[in-house]
Formats: sequence, structure tokens, C-alpha cells
Amino acid sequence: METFVTKIVSVVLSLKLLKMEPKERISAKAEELFLQYGIRSVSMDDIAHNLGMSKKTLYQYFAEKDELVHAVIDNHITRMQSDCEICRTEASNAIHEIFITMERILDEFSNLNPMVLYDMEKFHYTAFKRFKEHKDKYLLQIVRRNIEWGIKEGLYREDVNIDVMSKYRMESMMIPFNVNVFPPGKYNLASISEMIIQNFTYGLATIKGHKLIQQYNDQRKKQISYE
Repeated sequence: METFVTKIVSVVLSLKLLKMEPKERISAKAEELFLQYGIRSVSMDDIAHNLGMSKKTLYQYFAEKDELVHAVIDNHITRMQSDCEICRTEASNAIHEIFITMERILDEFSNLNPMVLYDMEKFHYTAFKRFKEHKDKYLLQIVRRNIEWGIKEGLYREDVNIDVMSKYRMESMMIPFNVNVFPPGKYNLASISEMIIQNFTYGLATIKGHKLIQQYNDQRKKQISYE
């Protein structure tokens, strides 16, 4: 059943879409539908219908679905990179950066269909290569920078192999999207991701770091209980 808050969010998103240029509107609506239902299950007809637009008009801006998927991924990556820089700016320390980032990830993953990455890799490989490049270069550097920061602060162990652990984190990030291991409907994408992030952070941390992790977790529990 649709809640009052959901209705408000839907109205706000609709108003934002109306203010956009047609190509931006198409990309934004496509992203919304892809993330909710998966890429394969959303057709160009579905996107046109949800926009109140003819399919002919849609194809004037995107000649094929593959082109639209690539545009959506490009836009999504741009926002992700901006969010990463904001998290770094807002963070008081390396562990705080992980917790700020985790909150953003969990918020996004709460309504994300885990089939998105599977569909992208299987049916839109050019877009998947773009995502993989973002993961293997940009996100890898973000994680590496965080580990170096944590070691410098005494929050992470000095004996940590930064190269290995950075790559390990990148691969562990993909595990929740493996639909063969975690079938959609049986497992919650956000919950699995949180467990993996928490495990990773505890594995890096010194005793000083463990205390800080516990402190941030206690703060999160209090905040959730107030909500």
C-alpha cells in the first residue's frame, strides 16, 4: 500500500521531471524504472508510457535502449563520484567516512532491484564496462585513500596490505548482487551490504578503531529508534 510519504516523494520527483529538458527527463525516468524493476524488464514502451510521451518522441533522443542505458549509467556514476567527495569532506575520520558512505548506500539499496547489475552485464555490456571502469579505478582509489587515512590516524592496523584490502573491498561490494548466491526476494540487498561493510571495517580496525565503530553503531541505533 502506498504511504503518504511515498506519494509526496512521487509528486516531488514528478515536479522535478517537468522542469527538465526532454533528454534529461527520459534519462531520469529510465533510471528510476531500471533501479526499481531491473533493466531487462523495462521496455522503451514502458518508459514512454510513464513519461506520457510517444515512443516516436523517445527515439528522437535515444535511438535504442542500449544508448539510453549507457546515458543512465553515466549520469549515475557522475552523481556517485560527487557523493563520494561529499562523504570525504563531511567525515571527521576514516571510520566516520565509511559510516557516512554506508548510510547513503543503504538508502539507495533499500529500493534497488539487485537484477540491475546482472541485466547490465548480460544485455548492455558497454554500459557495464563503464561501471566496471568506475569501480576498478575511481572507487578503488577512494577505498585506498580511506585505508591510508585510517592507518595514519591509528584507527586501522599498520600491517594491513592496502593494495589487497582495497581490491578485496571492491569485489566484496559486488557479492550482494550475485543473484545465484543471494536470490532476490529471499535476501535483502541493503542488509547484506551493511553486514559486508561492517565486517570489512572491523577487520581493518585497531582496538581504538573498534571502539569508534561501536560508538557510531550506537549512534545509529539511537537515531533509528527515534525515527
